[in-house]
Amino acid sequence: MNFTFRHNFLLIIFIIFFTGCGAARNTHKVGFTPMMKAQEEISEDRLLDVGIQVFESEEITEKQAKEEITNPEIRKAEGHFIPYHLKNTLQQSSYWGAVRVLPAESNSIDILVTGKILESNGERLVLQIDVTDATRKIWFSKKYESEATAAFYSGNLSGEKDAYQDLYNTIGNDMAAYRLQLPDKEVEKIRIVSKLKFAEDLVPSAYNGYLAMDKNDVINVNRLPADEDPMMDRLLKIRERESMYVDTLNAYYEVYYNEMRPSYDDWRKLNYQEIIALKKIKRDAAMRKLAGALLVIGAIALDAGDVSNTGVLQTSMILVGGQVLIDGFNVSREAEIHSAAIQELSESFGSEMQPVVMEFEGKQYELTGSAEEQFKQWRELLRQIYFTETGFDTDIPLENEKERPAEGSE
Repeated sequence: MNFTFRHNFLLIIFIIFFTGCGAARNTHKVGFTPMMKAQEEISEDRLLDVGIQVFESEEITEKQAKEEITNPEIRKAEGHFIPYHLKNTLQQSSYWGAVRVLPAESNSIDILVTGKILESNGERLVLQIDVTDATRKIWFSKKYESEATAAFYSGNLSGEKDAYQDLYNTIGNDMAAYRLQLPDKEVEKIRIVSKLKFAEDLVPSAYNGYLAMDKNDVINVNRLPADEDPMMDRLLKIRERESMYVDTLNAYYEVYYNEMRPSYDDWRKLNYQEIIALKKIKRDAAMRKLAGALLVIGAIALDAGDVSNTGVLQTSMILVGGQVLIDGFNVSREAEIHSAAIQELSESFGSEMQPVVMEFEGKQYELTGSAEEQFKQWRELLRQIYFTETGFDTDIPLENEKERPAEGSE
């Protein structure tokens, strides 16, 4: 065999091997992480409320779902399940005030957590998490990744411990660490800004100019309402009513979470087992294809070299190599059957919002549509309630309203 052919022969082997096995992905995995808990009770005026917006995920095609070994319905359901379990985790840490899941962004929240599901199939969970406070200051923007083992699916408790609890704990610990380094004045500022943002959103004509944005797109307090401002007092009562609605909505999410949990745990555990089996099958298929290719290439090499009387050996190698290649593709088809079985198992979870009936002062209000649509309806209803109670049009600014400058302003 001449040098040029040997060189090409080894190059072909190298290409076949790495094409069949694939390159390893660089991932940052979350390891064992105990949850940080507050060592002493935090006073109410230093607690920040947290809103966790329903998680997003890119719309996945059937092909993508097949590759990721999931389906669009499960991904949609996870968008509600994951933030609700994160809510439970944050509550257990005792670092926060009220923690609620939100169907959409709200101006009346101190800390907003938004998330995107990048990958979730029972073997891997990858989340993009962004945490921002009411002043629009970004606390952090991180990608969290965790890869399951068989131990992940034992000893879990609904609402307390999830298969990926270490990932949830890591997010909670990162939030707590950032919160602990904030001075009390910054905490107070966040609380004030969230109140003024709610007031400006509900009555923009009256509260326009109370907040100002600096060159870094951070919101600062420009001026404050007068002490014991009756208008602000009324708005804060309206804000409490919004919190009542969100609590009602979270009760719905809790029922959904509890009903989904057993099926979801079974699906993830089974999916994990299937994925491990698929990986083994694919490795076996790749190795069989490689062995078959080497036999075929070896037969060609015999023909190209200087070896004589190799006809029988060459033919045998080609036949055996071809059979091994066929076996490898058959194993690949078996892997596809496993994928189809997984798809069939997971045509279940839905997240349609049922109508919610709210009652105030003897009147009932029915909210319909998706959770996001209901949230918008509720905001509009709050405006109407405000107008009914005060007689003030939310688009007409009040005159002679006493104001006080924000601390530090001229």
